[in-house]
Amino acid sequence: MDGGLASLGLSVTRCGLATVFVWVGTLKFKDYEVENAEVLVTASPLTSRLRAKLGARGLARIIGITQITLGSLIAAKAVAPRAAALGSFGAAAMMLGTLSFLVTTPEAWQQGRGVPQLSMLGEALLKDTVLLGAALVTAADALHAVTAGN
Repeated sequence: MDGGLASLGLSVTRCGLATVFVWVGTLKFKDYEVENAEVLVTASPLTSRLRAKLGARGLARIIGITQITLGSLIAAKAVAPRAAALGSFGAAAMMLGTLSFLVTTPEAWQQGRGVPQLSMLGEALLKDTVLLGAALVTAADALHAVTAGN
């Protein structure tokens, strides 16, 4: 594998992952984002109780703050590789949570189409597999930086 190309790809992956988390995290403070997430958070056993306890806006804000924090940690690899690894592992855990919505949200599937067909919502959720992979790659890279620095 070309070291320069792999290094560039890893930098783009880290920057992209951090940007997605910070940007999407800031959107959690917008009413339309809170409304769009309702179908996901109310159908999931992972989030429905929190939604009932905190309300839609409260839950969205906690998720938003978490995403902004994780994205900022991921971006900090040059100065804080341990923190970046923690951020990447947190992002991976969050992506596993959102991927679980594929199973818990009936609206993620088109009913009555024979072979399981994803809806537009399901397609959007499936893309989180790429973010999960990016989080694992950036975690490995940050851990490598930690061990190389010791």
